[in-house]
Amino acid sequence: MRRATVLDAPPAPGTSAVRGDWHTIARLLPYLWAYRWRVGLALACLVAAKFANVGVPLVLKQIVDALDLKPGDARVALAVPVALLVAYGLLRLGVTLFTELREVLFSRVTHDASRTITLQVFRHLLSLSLRFHLERQMGGMSRDIERGSQGISSLISYTLYSILPTLVEIALVIGYLVVHYEASFAAIALGALVLYIAYTVRVTEWRTQFRRQVNEQDSRANTRAIDALINYETVKYFGNEEFEARRYNENLVARMRAAIRAQTSLSVLNLGQSLIIATTVALLLWRATAGVVAGTMSLGDLVLVNAFMIQLYVPLNFLGVLYREIKQALTDMERMFRLMGEHREVADAPGAPALALQPGRAPLIRFERVSFAYDPARQILHEVDFAMAPGTTTAVVGASGAGKSTLARLLYRFYDVGSGRITVDGQDLRDVAQASLRAAIGIVPQDTVLFNDTIRYNIGYGRPGAGQDEIEAAARAAQLHGFIAALPQGYDSNVGERGLKLSGGEKQRVAIARTLLKDPPILILDEATSALDSRNEQAIQDALRRVSVDRTTLVIAHRLSTIVDADQILVMSDGRVVERGNHESLLRSDGEYARLWAMQQADDSTTAGERTESAEDNGHEVGDEAGDEAGDGPDTRTGAARLSARA
Repeated sequence: MRRATVLDAPPAPGTSAVRGDWHTIARLLPYLWAYRWRVGLALACLVAAKFANVGVPLVLKQIVDALDLKPGDARVALAVPVALLVAYGLLRLGVTLFTELREVLFSRVTHDASRTITLQVFRHLLSLSLRFHLERQMGGMSRDIERGSQGISSLISYTLYSILPTLVEIALVIGYLVVHYEASFAAIALGALVLYIAYTVRVTEWRTQFRRQVNEQDSRANTRAIDALINYETVKYFGNEEFEARRYNENLVARMRAAIRAQTSLSVLNLGQSLIIATTVALLLWRATAGVVAGTMSLGDLVLVNAFMIQLYVPLNFLGVLYREIKQALTDMERMFRLMGEHREVADAPGAPALALQPGRAPLIRFERVSFAYDPARQILHEVDFAMAPGTTTAVVGASGAGKSTLARLLYRFYDVGSGRITVDGQDLRDVAQASLRAAIGIVPQDTVLFNDTIRYNIGYGRPGAGQDEIEAAARAAQLHGFIAALPQGYDSNVGERGLKLSGGEKQRVAIARTLLKDPPILILDEATSALDSRNEQAIQDALRRVSVDRTTLVIAHRLSTIVDADQILVMSDGRVVERGNHESLLRSDGEYARLWAMQQADDSTTAGERTESAEDNGHEVGDEAGDEAGDGPDTRTGAARLSARA
């Protein structure tokens, strides 16, 4: 719990922020330790590059001193010794050589650490409960992962390629000044360094709040944009394009204002840094000039001090930017690591075994006095108790909000029960591995969401690695093959974001096909034919009846005509099972089920009369449809034309 507290606390200037930064760095170190030999070689190259870089001004000093000759000196012809010029060139080359070797060695470390951590975050998010994903805004979370991944690369790169080399060079320069010149030279350089770092840290901490505001507004703007684009059709239905644009613009304006404040504070930082550096260089050159006049220093010494300061000027001036970027990288990494710190509401018990099922035999499923609530203030299920015999079909009916779909979510173990237990062949779901449980269950949900990929991919998702023949067989069983064959690209047709290029019925048949391909011993049908027309619904119902044989099946239905053949029917109301039995016995009992049946029969009769009247008025259209093959009627052709047009 202590870790969650640290991660959840917003960064702030002072001790808590430093502690949080070090905590983030500590979480990164194990990933770097895996490549410790590469890190060691890279550091060795770093030190070699800096020795070469410091050696350049020293050789330049020797060259200048060699040129300080009196007129008529016989050595004029050899004023510039060849050895010094060769050494100068080799040192320049050595700086580049060792720098590039360092980057080649460390490149694998940077990219692999970023890849490993990002993959771990992704896997952890997939392992979290349904509640987390229902409450989380995906747009903002995706930005946190993206920025966190970039933050890892930035932190490693800035530290190894900029901060550490600069510190090594500063140490070498100050050490040389201490040994070879008056103490005032080292004192000026060291004092300026301390002042520079203190100023940079203080101002950067102050302006971090503006960068954090930019990130927050950026995440909010991205979330709103993605939500609007995902729900494109809903936006269009209500003509709310301008409304969504205004909401998006509100966040863009807020981000712009925060960005302006961040840029203004950056200018203050840069101006102060330049003032410190310029003052330091002027003081050191003044001391060196005085030394030359007094005869205690040569012209080469003056050039050396100036060269040292010029070499340090660029990295020191850039140090503030690097510090700011490192702080930002740490903040971004903290947000990503915070995702990794999210508690798993539904987790496997340590050493949980796989669900044990008898091969070729459907399992027995029991709900034993199960109670459950999404929110403690609102109970959903109240001691629900029933059994699903092996190979039978159990249907659950009732008004919306009665708790029907909750049964399916609990069986999938998206949530853990509040009290009671659910068993499969006597095994409590909480005692077995979730992966093995879900591998044994197939579901056709009422609201089918597809990947933005091909039809082949979406059907094959039921069993990755399935061959084309198996995918086509599943599509035929789902009455979908004729529709796919009519498309220009066939099974390679893209279905669009969330499957929006398909109609509701077509998406539902894709869901049925991929479940048939999975071939699980437990089947859940949550309004599996709600989006189909009457003719295709009947064909799909027949296919589902055949596939339900030798499987334990849970059917959640509103249309009672689709579950009249169920072995048992449960009628739910307010989270309780108020009636149970088969279709005939429930009608004879003249209870809630009989009332619902009578209401739906009356509605169906009214609807049938309206269809007959419409058919009489449009006899030529009915005649045109009569020649269509089963499963490939007008709705199918329309869907094919629509998908082809949008592709």
